[in-house]
Amino acid sequence: MSTHLEEERLDLKKEMKYLYDAPKDKVTEVDVPPINYLMVDGQGDPSTSPEYHQAVEALFSAAYGLKFAVKKLVGTDYSVMPLESLWWTKGDKPLVPLNKNEWFWTALIAQPSVVTKHLLDSVLEKAKKKNIAALARLRFEPLAEGRSVQILHIGPYSGEGPTITKLHQYVSEHSYVFSGKHHEIYLNTPERTAPEKLKTIIRQPVRQ
Repeated sequence: MSTHLEEERLDLKKEMKYLYDAPKDKVTEVDVPPINYLMVDGQGDPSTSPEYHQAVEALFSAAYGLKFAVKKLVGTDYSVMPLESLWWTKGDKPLVPLNKNEWFWTALIAQPSVVTKHLLDSVLEKAKKKNIAALARLRFEPLAEGRSVQILHIGPYSGEGPTITKLHQYVSEHSYVFSGKHHEIYLNTPERTAPEKLKTIIRQPVRQ
């Protein structure tokens, strides 16, 4: 028998399956609606930059704080969404793997519509005692990407090159141009997943 809590459990990955599921060998087109995110900006190589790891820590701290607050105040439960990142360089130059220190990024986690800025402010006020520096840089705002192309990469992040090339070839062959930042969605956790089994959706907003 279903309980009241189970009836009000949200599953954003299931509701937006077309955005969080993609074939490995085929580029697909999607229309991405405006989605509210927790965001933290920064610059530098994500594998060596303390700033990136601090941003991720702050995002998940706030995301779980919001999850528990919503469950307590509203009676709705949901799963925390996966980590995502936007990547770009100054002047929109190509993302050169050897120059990751020059990369800019926004680390982000999608939020359900039940989450509000007021609720986030309350959670952040309570989180001050955790001494997580990047919480001070965290913001809450929508991201509207619209028409986008995406593909699934399976394997280490360092091996994304051929998958990204396939995505960019599709963009060129279909007379699209880039209209947003390089977007990656990390479907599993690198600390708990073998590099060859990592799953990353690579997305690129486009326009004609």
